[in-house]
Amino acid sequence: MEAQKPKDYSESDYSSIAQSPSFQALLSEKKKFIIPITIFFFCFYFALPILTSYSTVLNHKFIGSITWAWVFAFLQFVMTWGLCMLYSKKAAKFDELANKVVQEGVKI
Repeated sequence: MEAQKPKDYSESDYSSIAQSPSFQALLSEKKKFIIPITIFFFCFYFALPILTSYSTVLNHKFIGSITWAWVFAFLQFVMTWGLCMLYSKKAAKFDELANKVVQEGVKI
């Protein structure tokens, strides 16, 4: 059995794929997910150094000699893992949309 030679795509093929409704849907879905999650991540991430540098709100005791600053720092690890798991699950939908784009691109 002979291997199929890959189709040579022209620039117009890429333009038509980029303008296709399925590709636009893929970009839209990714933006609706990635932009809010990125904003949340940066706000949560930079809150710790800002709060510890310019306020004393995290200096209060949580349990024993552990302060809220330590709790907040630990929660950053939890947040990172949580966002990674959330993205992994959401990526399955992105893969389906990407496969649809590829299938439509093959027909062009």
